[in-house]
Amino acid sequence: MSQKFFERHQPQLEQALAAAALRGYWSPFAESPSPRNYGETANDDGRAAFEALRGKPFPLNLHDADGAVGGEKSPYGFDLGITYPHVPAAKLVAASKRALQDWRRAGPQAWVGVSLEILARLNKLSFEMAYAVQHTTGQGFMMAFQAGGPHAQDRGFEAVAYAWQEMSRIPGVAIWEKPQGKNDPIRMEKHFTVVPRGVALVIGCSTFPTWNGYPGLFASLATGNTVIVKPHPGAILPLALTVKVAREVLQEAGFDPDVVLLAAHTAEEDTARQLALDPAVKIIDFTGSTANGDWLENNARQALVYTEKA
Repeated sequence: MSQKFFERHQPQLEQALAAAALRGYWSPFAESPSPRNYGETANDDGRAAFEALRGKPFPLNLHDADGAVGGEKSPYGFDLGITYPHVPAAKLVAASKRALQDWRRAGPQAWVGVSLEILARLNKLSFEMAYAVQHTTGQGFMMAFQAGGPHAQDRGFEAVAYAWQEMSRIPGVAIWEKPQGKNDPIRMEKHFTVVPRGVALVIGCSTFPTWNGYPGLFASLATGNTVIVKPHPGAILPLALTVKVAREVLQEAGFDPDVVLLAAHTAEEDTARQLALDPAVKIIDFTGSTANGDWLENNARQALVYTEKA
């Protein structure tokens, strides 16, 4: 199935690579919430889907959950009332490491095909995502739609495109032959394998959770790493929706859905630090305060740390 996903999205991928080479404007996702782009009922369907999530457990099945957390409040004056499975940091890392064993062997076409299918499905949920972003961050609806939906998806697609561009430079098999004068040439058949770094951690922010989260998430996923997504406690829903879609696609493609995990937690827990210091975590993408970004850079020495600090 991952091969089918790759073939399905290959034409758009090639368009993205061409745009990257020319540095011109190109987007696979419509930024206008017009019915012409998303359908006559898309807005009503998205609002209804958001309302259906309120006041109940979020439909995400994570192993090793030891309870539930929530507490998001809409800046527009109401509690979301949504709870999310809570999994201890060490168990999240252990599950991510298990899922990595098969995922890392799948190869670039599978990684990229799955990533692009996730983005395509997220685009179809852009209105539901807009309401999720609006009522966790406080953005107006149009900004929540664009930044939380198609613009965030653009950033994810761009990350996948550049990942594919670099990985596709590496030949799978190459014949190396050196002349030896009168003697037979030395001939070697070389096989090359793109090797992921390991477990990646994406630390989300409270203002633009998808727009800031998708570049790191999809760059890591498209290069064969497993990803733990740790949202800000005040803006869990947009990234929980993202993780849910990712896990559905992974399962359809025959992979362990724990390739992508959600690390929901309360504001009092130091989940980010526990995850960031785990020796298995090799990549960290962070958006947030200067103090927390500096701490990650100074302490998470086992990982490549990318920060966008205030």
